Amino acid sequence: MSILELEEVSVSFGIGSDRVDVLRDVSLQIEQGDFVAVLGFAGSGKTTLVNLLAGLEKPTKGHVLFHGKRIESPGPERSVVFQSYSLLPWLTVAGNVELAVQAAHREFSRTTRQEHARRYIELVGLTHAYDRKPAALSGGMKQRVALARTLAMEPEVLLLDEPLSALDALTRTKLQDELQEIWQSDRRTVLLVTNYVNEALYLADRVVLINPDGTISEQIAIPLPRPRIRSAVNHSTTALKLKAQITRYLSDQREERSIDETRSLPDVTPLHALPKAYREASRSLVTTRYLQFSQLYKTYPTSNGSLTVVEDFELEIDKGEFIALIGHSGCGKSTVLSMTAGLSDISSGAIVLDAKHVVDADPERAVVFQSPSVFPWLTARQNVAIGVNRVYPTATRQEREEVVDYYLARVGLSEVEDLAARELSNGMRQLVGIARAFALSPKLLLLDEPFGMLDSLTRWELQDVLMEVWSQAQVTAICVTHDVDEAILLADRVVMMTNGPHARVGHVMEVTLDRPRNRKAMLEHPSYVGYREELLCFLEENEGGHLLKAS
Repeated sequence: MSILELEEVSVSFGIGSDRVDVLRDVSLQIEQGDFVAVLGFAGSGKTTLVNLLAGLEKPTKGHVLFHGKRIESPGPERSVVFQSYSLLPWLTVAGNVELAVQAAHREFSRTTRQEHARRYIELVGLTHAYDRKPAALSGGMKQRVALARTLAMEPEVLLLDEPLSALDALTRTKLQDELQEIWQSDRRTVLLVTNYVNEALYLADRVVLINPDGTISEQIAIPLPRPRIRSAVNHSTTALKLKAQITRYLSDQREERSIDETRSLPDVTPLHALPKAYREASRSLVTTRYLQFSQLYKTYPTSNGSLTVVEDFELEIDKGEFIALIGHSGCGKSTVLSMTAGLSDISSGAIVLDAKHVVDADPERAVVFQSPSVFPWLTARQNVAIGVNRVYPTATRQEREEVVDYYLARVGLSEVEDLAARELSNGMRQLVGIARAFALSPKLLLLDEPFGMLDSLTRWELQDVLMEVWSQAQVTAICVTHDVDEAILLADRVVMMTNGPHARVGHVMEVTLDRPRNRKAMLEHPSYVGYREELLCFLEENEGGHLLKAS
């Protein structure tokens, strides 16, 4: 008998014309000790599925069973870790975990309760933070507390609803490793909702794919040996085939974005192309070596003397080229980008763009940061217009509005352009930042892990938007990323940096995939495996620890 079972389950909200069907005729069986991952786009009913199994919601039709009996209410034997941490801010790490232990094990004495809590705090690597309150913890540490609290209740079933999606790539990788070790130690039944294909392949025995209409598409077994080693999974032919299969499914299910192709840019001149004499002279400038990094150093003073973060960084980029800058955390990627943007001083050496030395910040170099940098009280349109109004001083009001209209349409935000930024999703806010950057008509576009804080499915969407808009503008671009597949998909060349301090260019890989590119074609291209292998080998040789994800 299955430990968890859904029999022809449907969930609907509302009535009549307002009725919304979230799940439709879902049947699923989970055996004792299974690790099942659930993948699907936002709105496909993944969280509703978790809530049904936790007893937080009831089905409109069908039955949800635990050990063959209907689930009528929540219970400590089925414990949930949500994406948000939900910690009590006035309690310490120990206090938060002990409270859960007390609820699940009322028979424990105070001493036993404390010892039990300490065991699970140690298991997730938080012994050093035992007496800290949540305000003193990082996002990754808070999620560790939430995981320890749930594990300390010793549930038969662990329900994980995108618990790692809000974390940076490195923290997420470490917690994935810990989660695998914990599961391996006692084989508790786990259902994990995730938007990361690699996470599912690394952790799960089986992947359940949910369609946008709330039906189950298929279930895919993951026949990779356990315990799993990240580097082995990254290099596994089986894993690559499974990833391509799942990616094809997700790509096929994704709704096509509607982009207004009727709009066109007005013939206006940006600030950094004035005066006319310079604009005309610039037409005869060569397009090779358009951006040059020459013997670039960045040094910071410390109590123990100078610390050189970037050392003798050398690189030449042609006009219109898209460069991906990749390497491990702390290798100086963002430092190079910050100096290029003019936001950080150059210690020595030079950065030359279009025959002019980079000295300070200028709208000719537009930056998109990892977290959306928008004014939350302004609308999407107003956020884009701020830059346009500054950069096109000689344009008429109508021409400036046409520029704003064009780029909002290119990123698919025309229908929400009058909403305040605070009302938009993280992905939409990042699209506002991308539209604003392109609307500056920059000589150089700088992207500092622009999709690093988004789940992988949203990131795919935004990568497609970025490629579509870039294909029109052909602006010279540098994108800092941790993501191997993102680098291959976007770039003409991938520049790999050695570990810091004293980081420099370690290797440059040319990507000759045809443009325009898409993810399905990339995964099926005969050169893809070779590109990926070259990048992963470099990262492994320069790591000495965890291998960063390629999602």
